[in-house]
Amino acid sequence: MTCYFRFILLSLLAILLNDSLLIGQSSWQSQLVYYGSDSSLNYKSDSEGNRIPDFSHAGYKGGGVDLPFINVVKTLNAIAGDNTAQIQNVINEIAAMTPDVNGFRGSLLLKAGMYRVDGTLKLNQSGIVLRGEGDGADPLTNTIIFGKGNSPDQRTILVAGYGGTSKWNEQVSGTKTNIISDTIYIGAKSFLVDDASSYAVGDNIIIYHPCSDNWLKAVDYGGTHSTDSGAEPGVDVPWKVNAWPIVFNRFITAINGNTITIDAPVFNTLIRSLSQSYIYKYARTNLKTNIGIENLRIDIETLGGEDESHAWQAIDLFQIEDSWVKDCTMLHFGQSAVRCNTATRITVQDCNALDPVSIVTGERRYNFNVYTASQQILFNRCHATNGRHHFVSNGTSWTSGCVFLDCTSQGAWTSSEGHRSWSMGLLYDNFVEQDGPRPGENPRLLGLYNRGNYGTSHGWAIAHSVAWNCDVAKGDLIVQKPPTAQNYAIGCKGKNITGKKPPAPFNEPEGYIEGANVDGLFPRSLYLAQLDERMKPLDIDVISPGLNYDFNLEQNFPNPFNPTTKLEYSVTGNQHVTLKVYDVLGKEVAVIVDEVKQPGTYNVDFSASNLASGLYLYSLQTKNYISTKKMIFIK
Repeated sequence: MTCYFRFILLSLLAILLNDSLLIGQSSWQSQLVYYGSDSSLNYKSDSEGNRIPDFSHAGYKGGGVDLPFINVVKTLNAIAGDNTAQIQNVINEIAAMTPDVNGFRGSLLLKAGMYRVDGTLKLNQSGIVLRGEGDGADPLTNTIIFGKGNSPDQRTILVAGYGGTSKWNEQVSGTKTNIISDTIYIGAKSFLVDDASSYAVGDNIIIYHPCSDNWLKAVDYGGTHSTDSGAEPGVDVPWKVNAWPIVFNRFITAINGNTITIDAPVFNTLIRSLSQSYIYKYARTNLKTNIGIENLRIDIETLGGEDESHAWQAIDLFQIEDSWVKDCTMLHFGQSAVRCNTATRITVQDCNALDPVSIVTGERRYNFNVYTASQQILFNRCHATNGRHHFVSNGTSWTSGCVFLDCTSQGAWTSSEGHRSWSMGLLYDNFVEQDGPRPGENPRLLGLYNRGNYGTSHGWAIAHSVAWNCDVAKGDLIVQKPPTAQNYAIGCKGKNITGKKPPAPFNEPEGYIEGANVDGLFPRSLYLAQLDERMKPLDIDVISPGLNYDFNLEQNFPNPFNPTTKLEYSVTGNQHVTLKVYDVLGKEVAVIVDEVKQPGTYNVDFSASNLASGLYLYSLQTKNYISTKKMIFIK
């Protein structure tokens, strides 16, 4: 093999593979989303049209884009006393700089030290990164922002974005037009409008589904159980018209006549006979982008115990898009370590939200909190301790498409969950409770369910959401089916995985449950598998410049297979051919052909009986050509 083709083959393996495709000796696929014969994901809908949606658009720039490293333009050292003014002044200096072609102004590096902050820091201009030198507890080697005092009462320590909570309601005048498709099913990305003439590819639009009486009737007026025993008259009431519109923030990727195609799917079925949906062009007023917070620690001064006279939020991401928080630790907040509002396409990665200080009751201890109008937020490899709802959507029907990937929890007082009023399209992907329920507390640790008359008539708190390959230790995972929608628990582990009462708090239909307490779900990660499929081609052909194709490689059959499959290829001239199989780590596991072949079509059998279940690549090579395809072996 020439050096050029060796490099190409190794590059192909790197492009095609990720750890979502690693599986063990004994594996199985869901009946609702699975790899088909062409090695692409297949989705099955139910009789209502409900299906598992594509979650891969969560994260910075819509998912699949690496977080950038932005060069330092200013450096600070901690000073004695309050550091709020000196940090803010330098942030303002960077804000006055001209952004580069990618929209970045530069990073402010806070050198290791203890930065007392008596006020609130505001990253309120686009293109600025606030970076420390570590998120550990030692100020000699780490950057610690210490939130001291309680003025104003229960303030936020660091606000990134403009700071508003507009919920994208700013319209460009004259752009509102009705959607005239009878039904837009969950997962769809195209629809018909009355008049697309005022729109162009690249426009940021808002899809708005009013909360009508017909829609409320279809969802049992929210399922608030307002007449059940324990409901508070006048407080626990059915949902009302206009209370909970369904809203999606999207970008136009194509226009064909009056058919508009958007960048990410809708996370709820929109039925015209229930509510007349419409779109408008979002004015993006005061929206800030390209803001990063990196490699620092935010600790908040408290008296411990149930003290509530202290800073309340560590980081607020408000009125913001395409931004990130990574490698940060936040401690002793009252409500949230990271809270999002009017926020889209955000990544929170490798962060810790530890040990909140407050009374253990409602509206407190939501460690990682997607609040109102939070969409396409990715929490990746984050850890939470001693909160109530560690990974939670408290954002209602404005919030959707958020993913909790490989996140862990310890000491939870109650469940991570969709918390109220029709949050949609949440994915708990390999979420792990590390120590199970607290003794004597409700063992519910993950909830995709009806919350009935809890809180302020929370009702159907979550819809069209998935728990995939999660483990709640000895706790309960509650999954129930909302009217017109579905929730799913696939390949999850726990003491009880059910939608039945008890342990569910309200009597509603059970959601879709598959493979409870069964090891080996494939793919390991739904988000990563969907991202892999969206971002990377299934098949890659490489040909030397100036030459014509001299053979063809077909998709194996059957696929998936157990344990034997047939590989077909053809060559057009006498030439040396190799056909090899590689595992997901790029290791060669079989050489099927390695010889000179005459022109013609060839069929060879490949047996994986001595291999582990999983995804493999088979690659055919001649002097001038490489073709590589995926195949899936499932015992």
